[in-house]
Amino acid sequence: MAEQHFQLEVHESGLNPHKVANGEFDDDGKPSRTGRNLWTTSAHIITAIIGSGVLSLAWCVAQLGWVVGVATLLIFSLITLYTSNLLADCYRSPDPATGKRNYTYTDAVKTNLGDNVCGMWNCSICQPLWDGYWLYNHCLNKHRAIKKVKYAITIEVVKLNASFSNNPYMIGLGILEIFLSQIPELPQAFNALHCCSIHVLWLFLFIGMGTCLRKGGGQRTTMTGVEVGIDISAAEKTWRMFQAFGDIAFAFSYSQLLIEIQDTLKSSKPENKVMKKANVMALLTTTTFYMMCGCFGYAAFGDRAPGNLLTGFGFYEPFWLVDMANIFIVVHLVGAYQVFSQPVFSAVESWANMRWSKSTFVMGEYPMAIGNKFKFNANFFRLTWRTIFVILATTLAMALPFFNDILALLGAIGYWPLTVFFPVEMYIAKRRIRRWTNRWLGLQLINVVCFLVALAATCGSIQGLSKAFNANKPFQAKE
Repeated sequence: MAEQHFQLEVHESGLNPHKVANGEFDDDGKPSRTGRNLWTTSAHIITAIIGSGVLSLAWCVAQLGWVVGVATLLIFSLITLYTSNLLADCYRSPDPATGKRNYTYTDAVKTNLGDNVCGMWNCSICQPLWDGYWLYNHCLNKHRAIKKVKYAITIEVVKLNASFSNNPYMIGLGILEIFLSQIPELPQAFNALHCCSIHVLWLFLFIGMGTCLRKGGGQRTTMTGVEVGIDISAAEKTWRMFQAFGDIAFAFSYSQLLIEIQDTLKSSKPENKVMKKANVMALLTTTTFYMMCGCFGYAAFGDRAPGNLLTGFGFYEPFWLVDMANIFIVVHLVGAYQVFSQPVFSAVESWANMRWSKSTFVMGEYPMAIGNKFKFNANFFRLTWRTIFVILATTLAMALPFFNDILALLGAIGYWPLTVFFPVEMYIAKRRIRRWTNRWLGLQLINVVCFLVALAATCGSIQGLSKAFNANKPFQAKE
C-alpha cells in the first residue's frame, strides 16, 4: 500500500520515474535532498535548542532547589523528546515513511488537523507570535552580551558601579540585523555553520563553568532552593517557582523548526527514523549542557544565582575570558536570530504573494551584484517588511528589557501549544487513536499537565513583569 502511494505521488508530480529512481529528484519534484545525515541533523537541532534560555538555568535551580530543579529539567527533556518523536511521524502523511511531505510545521498541522478552529487557525496564531517574541528576546540578549564586554574591560565600572543605557547597543544590533535579513541565502549559510555554532556553545560552557568554579563554592544551597525568610515571602517564593518553570520551558522550546529540519534529510532512509535518532542525540547532549549550567551555576552562586549568567559573572576576573564568553554568545545569537526569523518572513511574504500577485512592488525581483561574485535579487516588499519587523522587535526590546520575566512568558505561551498540544493532537488524528483508550488517556494526561504548568508559568511571569514595570520606566531601564 505504501509503495502504491509513493508511485502515485511520483505520477502526480509529473516526474520521470527513472529520474526519481536515479536520485536526481525526490518524490515531491524537488531536487534530491543530499545534505543532512544523522550527525549533521542532530547538530542542527542542538543549535536550534540552545539559546538565551540556558543563561537563566542557574537562577531556576536556585528557586526550585536541587531536587525539584534537577527533576524539572529531566522531565521537560523527556516530554520534549517524546513529543518531538511524535512530530517526526507527522512529516509525511498519511504514511510516515512514504506519504506526502509537509514542508513546514503549519503544513503538518493543516494536513493532520485540517482548517478547523482547534487546528490550523490556532497554529497560525501561536507560531508567528512565539517566533516574534523569541526574536525580541534575542535582540535583548545580544545587547546584554555586547554591553558586558564593555563592562568587563572597564574596571572603573566595577569600582564606581556605573550604569549604562541599553538603547545604543540595541540600536546598533538592530541595524546589523536589518542588513543581514536582506541578504539572500543567509539563513542557509548559518545553517551550514551549525557545527561552528556548537563549538561556540561548548566554549561558552567551559568558560562559564570555569568561571563558576573559580568563584568557588561555599555559597548556601538547599534541597528546596531559596528559603522563605526576611528577604523573600512565601508568596514571592511561589511566584518565582512558577517563573522558573516558564524559563525552563523556554529553554526546551524549538519544535516549530523540527519539520523544516526534517525536510532537509536525505531520502535514502525513512526520514522519521533518522529524525528520531537525531532527537535522542540532540536532547541527550542538550540536557547534559543544561544540567552543567544550572547545577554549576547554583553551586557557585547559591541562593543569589543571577537571572542571567552573563550578568552574573560579568564583574569577575579574568576580564579577557569574560569578553570571550560574551563574544561567543553574540556570534551564536546573531546567526540564530536569522534562522528563527525565517518562518515569520516566509509566512508573511507567502501571504503577500498570494494577496497581491500582480503587484510589482510585492512580486518584482531586481538583479543586483556586489563585485563580480556576490549576485542577488532585490525586492522592495522584502526590503520594507523585513526592515519594519526588525525595527519593531528592537523597539520592543528597548522598551521592555526584563530578561527573566520575558523568558518565562515566552516559555509559557510557546512551549505547551507548539511542543506538546499540536504534536499530540496530530499524532492522535494520524494514528486514529480512539477516545478513552489507555493510550489516548496517557497522551491527554501529558497535554493537561503541561497546560497547567504553562498556566502557572504565565501567572508567575505576569507577576514578575508587573514588578519590573513598577521598578523601571520603558526605554529608561539601566544596568
